[in-house]
Amino acid sequence: MSNKRILMVLTNHTKITDDHKTGLWLEEFAVPYNTFKEQGYDVKVTSIDGGEVPLDPNSIPEEEKDEWKDAQEELKNTTKLTNEDSDGFDAVFLPGGHGTMFDFPDSETLQHVLQEHAEADKVIGSVCHGPAGLVNVTYKDGTPLVKGKKVNGFTDEEEKDMGLDPHMPFLLETKLREKGGDFVSGDSWSDFSVRDGNLITGQNPMSSQSAANKVVEALQA
Repeated sequence: MSNKRILMVLTNHTKITDDHKTGLWLEEFAVPYNTFKEQGYDVKVTSIDGGEVPLDPNSIPEEEKDEWKDAQEELKNTTKLTNEDSDGFDAVFLPGGHGTMFDFPDSETLQHVLQEHAEADKVIGSVCHGPAGLVNVTYKDGTPLVKGKKVNGFTDEEEKDMGLDPHMPFLLETKLREKGGDFVSGDSWSDFSVRDGNLITGQNPMSSQSAANKVVEALQA
C-alpha cells in the first residue's frame, strides 16, 4: 500500500444562469478518485465552501455506475478547504465542471494552497474546467504558475460548441494563454492531457482517466 496523500478540491457553485444549473462534472471527480484509491492513496475530498457538492445535471449518468458509488458518497458532506491543506499532501487535484469557473479563481484559500504546493514542487493536476483554479496562482515572486509551461484545459472551441461562452466570466484557454501558458490541445471532445514536470492538465471529461494516470506517473517518478 502507498502512503501518498492526495488533496481533491471541488466546486460548490450551482448555476450559470437562473435556468442553467451547474456544479461538479461527476466523471472528472469519480474517475480520478477511483484511480487514486486503487493505487492505495489516502484521498481527502474538500470543496471551496464545504458541505454537499452540487453535480452538473448533465454529468449524471442515466444509469447509476456502481463503480462511482463510493466517490459519490464523498460528495454528500465535504470538508471546507483551509490554508492548513497547504501541507501534508503529495498532490492536489482539481476536477472540473462549469462551477469551477466561478468559485475557483476567486478563492484566496485555493490560491494559497496551490502556491505552497507549487513552491514545494509538488504534483498539481486538473482536468477540463478545473484549471480555472490555476489562472490566478503565482509563485511567491509573482510569476504565474502556468507561465512557460505546457498546459491544457477546456478549449474555447469546446466552450463555443456548448453555447456557454457568453455566460462565462472568461474563456479558460484564452486566460491560460494570457497568463503565459503554452496551451496545447487535442481534437474537440477527445481524450487529451499533458504533463509538464509536476503540472498535469486534461482537456475535457474524456480526459479524466489520462489526467489521473499522469498524476500517478508523476508521483511514482
